[in-house]
Amino acid sequence: MTTLFTRRRLMRYLPLLLWMAFIFFASTNSFSASNTSRFIRPLLVWLFPQISEERIAVFHFLVRKASHFSEYAILGFLAARAFISSSQRLLRTYWIHASIILLVSYALLDEFHQSFVSSRTASIYDSLIDIAGGVFSLLCFAYLKGSKRKKLRTE
Repeated sequence: MTTLFTRRRLMRYLPLLLWMAFIFFASTNSFSASNTSRFIRPLLVWLFPQISEERIAVFHFLVRKASHFSEYAILGFLAARAFISSSQRLLRTYWIHASIILLVSYALLDEFHQSFVSSRTASIYDSLIDIAGGVFSLLCFAYLKGSKRKKLRTE
């Protein structure tokens, strides 16, 4: 019984914790703008040989901001998945609140962490993009959950 309970808890929370660890790693020098440009710039030059440096810079900026949005959208989904199936009644009932608290806290801590990395800059705007990605994911999750429940009631 304990083994099954432990396995279920691990399967519920491990993806969330691993993704949080990935976000922490992505906040290091390894994913700084100078390092990501090593991949994005050659790809753009290969795809569009006449592209200007200004357009490369704009595209690089947009890719980095879309990455913020999407990595926190995934975090939001994993948090909702973990909390909605929690063995703790409080977390199951208030899964969306717990997920939002986690998203906001982690986004702010992520930017705080980046303030200590010399090749990174902390920005409240990045935190807002992170939070927006997570909340977008939670809203989609809640909508799909509601649609599924409504469909089950009509059958």
